[in-house]
Amino acid sequence: MTDVSHLITLLTVFMLAVFVGFEVISKVPTTLHTPLMSATNAIHGIVIVGAIVVTATLFNAGGNHVAATILAILAVTLGAINVFGGFAVTERMLQMFRRKESK
Repeated sequence: MTDVSHLITLLTVFMLAVFVGFEVISKVPTTLHTPLMSATNAIHGIVIVGAIVVTATLFNAGGNHVAATILAILAVTLGAINVFGGFAVTERMLQMFRRKESK
C-alpha cells in the first residue's frame, strides 16, 4: 500500500467516525447528554495511553523531533484534563441526586 492510499484510507475512517459519532450523539435526549459525555470522557484514557506511547517512542528514538514531542506531551496533558474533568462532572452530577441527611 502506498503512502497516498494509506493516507486516504485513514482519512476515510476518520470522516466515517466523525459522521457516526455525530449521528449517535445527536440522537441522545438532552437529559442524558451530560451523563453520557462525562462517562465517555473516561474513555479518553485510551488517548492518554497512546500519547504516552508516542512520547516514549520519540524520547527513545533520539534525533530532533521537537515539534512532535511537544504535540505528544500536549496530547497527554489535554487528555488527562479531559479524563479528570469528566470524573469531576460525574461526581457533581451524582451529588445532585443524593438525599440530604437530616440533622
